[in-house]
Amino acid sequence: MSFRDKVAIVTGAASGMGLLSAQELSRDGARVVLADVNAEAVEAAAEGIRGNGNEAIGLTVDVRRYDQVKRAADMALTTFGRIDILLNFAGGAETRVCRCPKPFHELPVEVIDWGLDVNLKGTVYFCHAVLGAMIRQKSGVIVNLGSVSGIEGAAGAVNYSAAKSGIIGLTKSLALAGAPHGVRACCVSPGPVLTRPAMANMKTRLGRAAEPKEIVDLILYLCSEKAAFITGSNYIIDGGRTCGAMD
Repeated sequence: MSFRDKVAIVTGAASGMGLLSAQELSRDGARVVLADVNAEAVEAAAEGIRGNGNEAIGLTVDVRRYDQVKRAADMALTTFGRIDILLNFAGGAETRVCRCPKPFHELPVEVIDWGLDVNLKGTVYFCHAVLGAMIRQKSGVIVNLGSVSGIEGAAGAVNYSAAKSGIIGLTKSLALAGAPHGVRACCVSPGPVLTRPAMANMKTRLGRAAEPKEIVDLILYLCSEKAAFITGSNYIIDGGRTCGAMD
């Protein structure tokens, strides 16, 4: 798969699958805009890509702030002239990120708002900010990160599950809006991924969590010309976790 001369925006790009996707895209010829709330880490990630002879810029972006999201999209257009790919990785379970491991009915509303803003609105914001450019150039691919929690539900992550279910509906709607203009949208819903050790404890039929590259390989395929007839679909990559009840 070649992404030569393609321009990609990757959110949550300072670490984990976002960073790996940005690195893989750059190796395959893409010019990459890395967006993350962690200013120091995202610039270091971009510098690492530039150090390998590839083009990248790192931007500090809080996906809850539309002005910052729009600035990132505008910077991509100003610097590279187009936007071909958007990968929405930014997110996380609010009970973990906000260090508030309480049941849903006991969560402070500020924690609920953080979860919805980052996991759903942030993705909506970035899709809104780039879709016009993709429509004007008559091409583009958006891949949104869902979760098996958005499919099977999660008593311990009610808010997160709701946001990820919303991502699936968002993706289908974007596919409908973009299809007449050559713009595709897909969702990838992983099960446990070894971006942190605790994920190894989640059960799957295959008896293990995914390696980050296994998820990224699917995402890059969906971004490539090999997937040119794919849009509106949600791809579950979970080691069989959602096939039925786990013991």
